[in-house]
Amino acid sequence: MQKFKALLKQHKLKATPQRLAVHNVMLQLIHASAEQVADVLKEASESKVSVSSVYNILSQMASLGIYGRRLSVNNVMYFDVNPENHLHLYDPQNNIFKDVQDPDLLMEIEERIKRHRYRGFRVSSVEVNVICHPPKKRKKQS
Repeated sequence: MQKFKALLKQHKLKATPQRLAVHNVMLQLIHASAEQVADVLKEASESKVSVSSVYNILSQMASLGIYGRRLSVNNVMYFDVNPENHLHLYDPQNNIFKDVQDPDLLMEIEERIKRHRYRGFRVSSVEVNVICHPPKKRKKQS
């Protein structure tokens, strides 16, 4: 939390109770939509923050580079407490993102993509979401 407060101060923002409450929930959830964060806040009765206020706080943190953004297949914005470029497993059925820590693979993908020329485009960064589905549960044999 101290690191977050220092980042807010660096960007000349106050560590308001709402920002701190939203960040606290994000630390628990890692990847979350504004609705999910607002639901946790409402359940905990920690702070009365509307979904739109939560979304504004999360968007502001993402714009400052404190959080990352991930768009789900149902066009819901998910925020990520890790703003560094990294790989994700993404389950589109349940809209769940999971971090994959494999910097060598990411570097290999980035280098390969950046070597190519794409007419009308200049690659600035590479985001990789590996689409996954939960495994089917096997029925126990009697």
